[in-house]
Amino acid sequence: MLPEVRSLNEECGVFAIWGHEDAATISYYGLHALQHRGQEGAGIVSTDGTTMRAHKGMGLVTEVFSRGELEPLIGHGAIGHVRYSTAGESDFINCQPLLFRSQTGGLALAHNGNLVNAVDLKHMLERQGSIFQTSSDTEVLAHLEKKSGYERPEDRLKNALSMVKGAYAFVQMTEDGIMAALDPHGLRPLSIGRLGDAYVVSSETCAFDIIGATHEREVNPGELVIIDNQGLRSEQFSYPSNRAICSMEYVYFSRPDSLVDEINVHTARKNLGKQLAMEAPVEADVVTGVPDSSISAAIGYAEQMNIPYELGLIKNRYVGRTFIQPSQSLREQGVKMKLSAVHGVVEGKRVVMVDDSIVRGTTSRRIVHMLREAGAKEVHVRISAPPIKHPCFYGIDTSTSGELIAANKSVAEIEEEMGADSLAYMSIDGLKTGIGRDPSMTDCGQCLACFTGSYPTDIYPHTMRPHEKV
Repeated sequence: MLPEVRSLNEECGVFAIWGHEDAATISYYGLHALQHRGQEGAGIVSTDGTTMRAHKGMGLVTEVFSRGELEPLIGHGAIGHVRYSTAGESDFINCQPLLFRSQTGGLALAHNGNLVNAVDLKHMLERQGSIFQTSSDTEVLAHLEKKSGYERPEDRLKNALSMVKGAYAFVQMTEDGIMAALDPHGLRPLSIGRLGDAYVVSSETCAFDIIGATHEREVNPGELVIIDNQGLRSEQFSYPSNRAICSMEYVYFSRPDSLVDEINVHTARKNLGKQLAMEAPVEADVVTGVPDSSISAAIGYAEQMNIPYELGLIKNRYVGRTFIQPSQSLREQGVKMKLSAVHGVVEGKRVVMVDDSIVRGTTSRRIVHMLREAGAKEVHVRISAPPIKHPCFYGIDTSTSGELIAANKSVAEIEEEMGADSLAYMSIDGLKTGIGRDPSMTDCGQCLACFTGSYPTDIYPHTMRPHEKV
């Protein structure tokens, strides 16, 4: 829906390419396709095999690379990153890729996810003499690698990865090649593509389409992929655990044209809408989705109910992020700036408003009010995911439980607070079915922690925010 307003944001996206003479330019377009995964900062590091060059900054990809900054980034290898901060402050120093230089060469790192034991590892490393330059947990990996006694770079990285816990999709580059790794649970998406003779790695497959690459396969949980001038090879740094990819990748975060775990995101969302209609039907005249991530689910709901789908809400695509302010009154004004109700569609109608999730409830309440102001006779809210009752520690900035409305109020109370005629959420089994998983399986391939409170990894005390308990 509206990531700037809702306080529900993916942490970042990563991109890497090796073996292309315009690696930095290709990375620019790849990051542009991943922009939805982070809008606070962007960066690219390139190499020609001898020298590593970097440029990064705060803002969107087009803002960071708006004055010819790509031209000096020559070379056949590059990694890139778009960032939304959850671990580490929103500041230039935390923009990635992080670039480290030493007598043995350069090392560039970019990371999507969150290391749940990063604080404990930082304390250990500082006691051993490490000095950290950023507050990002990504820097931990570089220090762990540097302290490793292994000779092969891949062995140093494997040793470091064996010590970190949590969700991570890493890409790393030296003058000699790139390496990519996915955590043993596969909590975050990471895929491999081909562009001519070059190999490409990306958080989402939608980046392959924009650069003309073909999707080869996903990086497997616990796998380390090494790409250099000799080609691609794979090693396992950890035995893969039960796959637990973030359910919100399907519900909200990933682009509809991406494949996540070889499942098309649009198809999954449409099926979620159909499943939601079977679980929570309602007599209505029109179905509308909250742009953009809820549209696929709304189409599925409308098809299943045989009710017309209409664009009852229009997103203003030319509103800058500067409109979004921290106070609630201005935040709600931000909703008005970004969304408009179409009077001709909803006036005098019983409207089903399909959305993907409710976090705090303030935005949903405002949209319901907006539809009523436009003349909707009834507004029925349908959510294509279960209630979010628990915080995420794997790279999504869901609030503490105290700020999650579903953790503190019943469905009936939320319905009353937002002023809807009815409210219904997707069931856990319905979510599994809609995505294409076996609902009878506990380990169905999905992380359901924000709905159930059952986390696939250990949660360390420093991971939890004040007053948060697991």
